[in-house]
Amino acid sequence: MKLLDNFDFIIIGAGPSGLAAASVALKYGAKVILLDEQPSPGGQIYRNITNSDRTMDTIIGIDYVYGRKLVKDLDSKNIQYYSNATVIDVDSEPHVTFKYKDKLYQARGEHVLLATGAIERSVPIQGWTLSGVMTVGAVQILIKSGQIIPRNAVLVGSGPLLYLVATQLIASGSPPKALIETQTYGNFFAALPYLFRALMSWKEIIKGIGFIAKIRQSGVKRYTAAKDIKIKGNSIAEKIVFSIKGVQHEIRSNTIFLHQGVIPSIQISQLLKIKHQWNYEQHCFNPVVDKYGESSIKSICIAGDGANILGAKMAEISGKISALHILEKLGHINQTTKDSIVNPLIKKRYRETLFRSFIDVLYKPPVDVFNPINETIVCRCEEVTAAEIHDCVSLGCIDPDYVKTFSRCGMGSCQGRYCGTIVTNILSNQLNISPDEVGYYKIRAPIKPITLKELASLYNQ
Repeated sequence: MKLLDNFDFIIIGAGPSGLAAASVALKYGAKVILLDEQPSPGGQIYRNITNSDRTMDTIIGIDYVYGRKLVKDLDSKNIQYYSNATVIDVDSEPHVTFKYKDKLYQARGEHVLLATGAIERSVPIQGWTLSGVMTVGAVQILIKSGQIIPRNAVLVGSGPLLYLVATQLIASGSPPKALIETQTYGNFFAALPYLFRALMSWKEIIKGIGFIAKIRQSGVKRYTAAKDIKIKGNSIAEKIVFSIKGVQHEIRSNTIFLHQGVIPSIQISQLLKIKHQWNYEQHCFNPVVDKYGESSIKSICIAGDGANILGAKMAEISGKISALHILEKLGHINQTTKDSIVNPLIKKRYRETLFRSFIDVLYKPPVDVFNPINETIVCRCEEVTAAEIHDCVSLGCIDPDYVKTFSRCGMGSCQGRYCGTIVTNILSNQLNISPDEVGYYKIRAPIKPITLKELASLYNQ
């Protein structure tokens, strides 16, 4: 195994928080290594930004173009940037083991910054595993990475990303066939107490209203307060059925995209046994961090959506805050310098949390997303259903690892990334205890699959 040493800190993830942190580190003379699993920098929100042309810029929008500013420092000799690098293990020393070009490497530094971002929440409904059914985030990957524009797509779920992708499809000349939304008037009234404070981020509210206006102007049909959503077909999706106020609806389509928000990617933080806490507004586990992003392990900081879902611009700010905190601990800057830059950024980020509370309540996923029923598949990798998980509980399984042992739920190639939160919700509901009491899967290395050839490289370098 090749050792890469003498780094001030290691950044995992080249999204907005990781890129911003690397830029700050460069400014103050720190030596960093930046690891990212994708072939080019930008994360999900700025995916493939270095290869985008004017046509794609127009389709995806001005917020996407902004990402070019974040990648400008990657050519510096003080930033060792590894793309297509898959992290398989992290320890608290801290050491980071990753695979790159079929071999294993280990980077060593004084600190690690986890900037792993978010993953889309799974939407386990009947038919969600059929061919032709993907997440709304997958639409953006198709557009940004392959310039593939899906046609006659049906967008299903709730949240701002649903509207953003709909307007992108409209701009591409291939508007969605329909939007099927699950939020209700009840969600709106529940969110009203948060509206006044959310107005501090009035530009974001105006932006969202603009998205909805474009969707209406384009003539795309919108259905709201949809319930009992099912996707039907044999091997591929053929139609989606749902009800609104007791009236049944049906739309034929073999291109259906689901979305019910995003949640932090916590696989590495769980591997490290960092303290986590259930976020009752966002219905997921968040790693517990202080205002600088420092976790319960002092050498590990977490920035961006991997710590708390606040969006790309706030992820960038969080990356700067954490980087400056690490730089002060390393002696590259003094506390006065750090505070003069960091304190205004912390205040700005706080204002965004007020807006986020409004969004989280307004677009809260429906109950059946948290507690799927009967034969709905929960674990796609091992095809474990909700009914099988309920059976495990009746046999005495009281936490996710017991369920894994009895059913193989979470043992697939994703290692529980997509089913973990659902399993926690199901157990919490059935056992009538809090999600914090239920807990999450115990994560072990390697956190991503590796081959025997890659494993052998531990001893052949």
